[in-house]
Amino acid sequence: MAKLSAARYGKDNIRLLKVERDATNPKLQYVYEFTIRVMLEGDIATAYTHADNTPVVTTDSMKNTTHILAKKNPVSPPELFAAILGTHFVTTYDHIHKVFVHIVQHRWTRYAVDGVPHEHSFIRDGEEVRVVDAEIDESGEILLSGGIADLLVLKSTGSAFYGYIQDKYTTLPETWDRIMSTAIDSNWKFKPFENLEAVRSAVDTLEEGYQSARNITLKTFALDDSASVQATLFKMCKLILSANSLIAEVKYALPNKHYFEIDLSWFEGLKNTGADAQVYAPQSNPNGLITATVSRDD
Repeated sequence: MAKLSAARYGKDNIRLLKVERDATNPKLQYVYEFTIRVMLEGDIATAYTHADNTPVVTTDSMKNTTHILAKKNPVSPPELFAAILGTHFVTTYDHIHKVFVHIVQHRWTRYAVDGVPHEHSFIRDGEEVRVVDAEIDESGEILLSGGIADLLVLKSTGSAFYGYIQDKYTTLPETWDRIMSTAIDSNWKFKPFENLEAVRSAVDTLEEGYQSARNITLKTFALDDSASVQATLFKMCKLILSANSLIAEVKYALPNKHYFEIDLSWFEGLKNTGADAQVYAPQSNPNGLITATVSRDD
């Protein structure tokens, strides 16, 4: 015998870009580009077990709904739009009990022309993205998390790694000065919201959560005299929790981007190691991967 233990379906890779115009100066515009996934849970088992499509909200309808709600509602911050989108499905369809929304916001940054920020021209300044996840329950409760991904950073000094276990398997030499680089993947979970109105009232705090978490991440990476990626990561988490009372938990995944010194002593005794190192060899795989979750004591 077999039974359906769990089921969830939806629309992935919904693409949209929204242009918003300033109310007093229509030439001053803002752009928001998203890739969105919407997944539904509820009384949908018969679609799987009995080839019965009567409970199915089509994934094409999910795409259409996403576009329509983006037209009729604010999309910034993306946490708010995720909550609006999910709440629509649990309130419109009685048999849908839970909705999961995943939003990736692609980065468009206004650039300057002759030193003046242009009103409606933008540049894609890197592969970094803003990430939002929302879980919306039929009770109205909304769980939100924000994050950043693919934020590539590097500092050429101010990082060390020593004092670790040395045994017969160890070949890595200790270092008191090295290049530190990683592609930052960070996620922060907000305390639960009672309903959509609670999310609307916290819009400024949600946006501040993103801005402060990103700024803290970059500032700490630059200024910390790092004893290890682990130690720097923990400092980032503590500072983010301290900066925003709505954030309950912070996660990081930091893969090492290694740059190894190249020994050039074979060529006329040329010094390029230790304090003389200037030319490095970027490495791909394998690489270290440092992860952690830091929560509030309460």
